[in-house]
Amino acid sequence: MTQQSPSFALIDAHCHIDLYPDPAGIARDAERERIYTIAVTNAPSVFAHTARLCAGSKFLRPAIGLHPELVASHGQELDLFRVHLRDTRYIGEVGLDYITQDHEIRVRQRRILETIVGCASEYGDKVLTLHSRRAVSDVLKVLKGIRARCILHWFTGTQKELDCAVAEGYFFSVNGAMIQSAKSRALVARIPRDRILTETDGPFVKDATAPATPRAVKKTVDHLANLWQLPAPDIQATILKNFRTLLA
Repeated sequence: MTQQSPSFALIDAHCHIDLYPDPAGIARDAERERIYTIAVTNAPSVFAHTARLCAGSKFLRPAIGLHPELVASHGQELDLFRVHLRDTRYIGEVGLDYITQDHEIRVRQRRILETIVGCASEYGDKVLTLHSRRAVSDVLKVLKGIRARCILHWFTGTQKELDCAVAEGYFFSVNGAMIQSAKSRALVARIPRDRILTETDGPFVKDATAPATPRAVKKTVDHLANLWQLPAPDIQATILKNFRTLLA
């Protein structure tokens, strides 16, 4: 995105558009609503499909990913990851997930993330959206010194880990599910306002009883406005400014 890019209204920094029953319809809706959407993928082999969904769009951007929970089944696609990395500025969903107790899987996740971070640093301007469930400290260790912009998606770390990520200049994308519990709201409230972005993580997160779509970020803006006791338009403006700062 450059200063010449068309104006967008909202940000969905993390959405799995390819996993909806009607991904083309979701893409059209995000485009119509002017929601700048990072369409993350879970494996290099599905990137081309998502890239086609985003083709010609002003507001959707495909991201090349390799989800940590898929390293056993798709870890061999790193070469394909490198090929597609030339075609997009965005990387995601990548990271670590320590819900598994398998030591070898954790080691393989970290090796793959180290490779991805190394590839990103070669370019210098890539944007990563990162998964860090139960693994924030190790994700931050791998990212140390990276030459790229980083978004910690659905952050659930400790206050100390939050402080470390803030000190490194990272951003945090917040979705509707993160506002549902008092504990999560308290963590979100501690994130500096100039580092906050919105996301849906759809279709995994629900908006009422249906999968959240990019337009659900409007509700997240309202939740943040209530949390911070500020007008929603002010929050929306802050998030747009934050995203522009991220990409600058």
